[in-house]
Amino acid sequence: MAEYKVPLQDIHFAYNDVLDFNKHYEQLLAADDATPDMVAAILEEAAKFSEQVVSPLNAVGDVEGCHWQDAKVSTPTGFKAAFDQFKAGGWTGLSQPVAFGGQGLPVSLNTIFYEMLTSANHAWAMYPSLTWGAINTIKSHASEALQRDFLPLMVQGEWSGTMCLTEAHCGSDLGLLRTKAIPNDDGTYAISGSKIFISAGEHDLTDNIVHIVLARLPDAPEGVKGISLFIVPKYIASNHSDKKNIDHHHSDLTLDQNALQYNNVQCGSIEHKMGIHGNATCVMNFDGARGYLIGQANKGLHCMFTFINESRLGVAQQGHGHIERSYQGSLAYAHERLQMRAPHRVLPDKPADPIIAHPDVRRMLLTQKAYAEGGRLLNYYCAQQVDIHNAGDTEQTRKEAEEELALLTPIAKGFLTEVSMEATQYGVQIFGGHGYIREWGMEQEYRDTRITSIYEGTNGIQALDLLARKILPSGGEALRPFAAKVQAFCQSEQGDRMKPFQALVNQQFSDWLTLTMDIARRGKDDPNAIGMAAYDYLMFAGYATLAYFLAKSASAANRKLMGKDSAHIDAQYYENKIAVCQFYFDRILPRNAVHASCMRAELNSVFDWQE
Repeated sequence: MAEYKVPLQDIHFAYNDVLDFNKHYEQLLAADDATPDMVAAILEEAAKFSEQVVSPLNAVGDVEGCHWQDAKVSTPTGFKAAFDQFKAGGWTGLSQPVAFGGQGLPVSLNTIFYEMLTSANHAWAMYPSLTWGAINTIKSHASEALQRDFLPLMVQGEWSGTMCLTEAHCGSDLGLLRTKAIPNDDGTYAISGSKIFISAGEHDLTDNIVHIVLARLPDAPEGVKGISLFIVPKYIASNHSDKKNIDHHHSDLTLDQNALQYNNVQCGSIEHKMGIHGNATCVMNFDGARGYLIGQANKGLHCMFTFINESRLGVAQQGHGHIERSYQGSLAYAHERLQMRAPHRVLPDKPADPIIAHPDVRRMLLTQKAYAEGGRLLNYYCAQQVDIHNAGDTEQTRKEAEEELALLTPIAKGFLTEVSMEATQYGVQIFGGHGYIREWGMEQEYRDTRITSIYEGTNGIQALDLLARKILPSGGEALRPFAAKVQAFCQSEQGDRMKPFQALVNQQFSDWLTLTMDIARRGKDDPNAIGMAAYDYLMFAGYATLAYFLAKSASAANRKLMGKDSAHIDAQYYENKIAVCQFYFDRILPRNAVHASCMRAELNSVFDWQE
């Protein structure tokens, strides 16, 4: 089985040469500690931890899985030891507020670390990432008192967090949820109900698990307008039950981890899944559990979307992580495996050539590589926008970043997870029969990435979110700020070698705007036109967006090749960046013609069908 190696050279290329993170950090408030030397040191240590500690547990977690007994879950061998090492190294608080014990570094730095973790071991990486989402939700919406009570131990990694959204009858329609929140006489709430598909809902890695739970108050309106959000810890302070008249805005709880009592939160079972066996997917039962209101009553879904959107960007990284790991395994195998004679012989004195010499294998490898390089840039760019939204130097820049994230989040989550399934199945295919066998690791990548197109909103929902909730209600204006940046790049002077790429990117974005207006017109006559166009629209947007980032990658590589230090660089490395871009434009980007054709197709064939 091929070992995962953090692609530090590619990460530094994306970080320094394409997206210029050093300049980006200079424009943020309170990012002074993110110096080039500090960042380089952090990434080096993060790579060691991911490769040496987390990656070896990937197959272990898949084979052993989690085990449930008497409402308790035990994680696979080595998971807790790795988490303890993660915690001891201070990684839990890398991008968390200093006020709560974190290091206060930009979120984007944590994003790069998460790429390493999720490439190394998707299932293990979910435990800390869910905690980060819970921390951000509490920090953004809970009272200062609740932040003081919960965040320090969560930031330190002593406690972990989850998101508890859906129920057996709901799926993605959260307006149907039935979990109840009954006010207590002390300002808290009694939470009762059952939640399903709760990742990391129960485990043995931390002393306490803090659940972020959607529930309804007794007088709540129906639908999504009647949902409230609560903190419901697995354990509460043992002296809490004696406290009276506790207002959730003025809490004086002292949640001492050494004096905790059970809070009527129980794991009823865990799911037996296709993949990510090392992460427990739980049914969580709340039986009058004490909860603390986050934000305003009946405004919980707005607060929860802080968690949901952060998770969607995390899922985009998970999809990308499987692309990267599958590519690394495929590339190593393609160099080693000798089979059949290539049209242009590599080993003429032997009966067979390495399969990397065969055109169709190269097609699959280059497809994986293009998705890995373009996906990394898309994820890092989104991370920059999160940084700006959190710490931009003006209110206007923060607002613009929020708007770009609204556009790019469904593209990153939906598109990258769709092509992750394509890339990982190429991993199986390149290995041939060996790819279908567990010991080589390729079939695990395929199984593990399959969930990424489903959870945090299926990709059909991402497509509708992009088209029907973001683009069309704005009359297409939601697309224009990002498109303007793309157009500026296309009109900039990048040298003759780059002009064909710039012209094609410019055409893609022009077509994207035209298609948007076409769908808007058709949607006025028949709303089904929007639903039928949405998936192809998402994929078109994804291919066009990756074209832009790969063209930027090629331009950065070309500058390196033409620069004053060109005699001292690895020229083939940068030529390969341009070659990957050229392959993408020649053999992948033309797929958008098909997506455009599908968006313009009549609806009869779909709605005439009855069965």
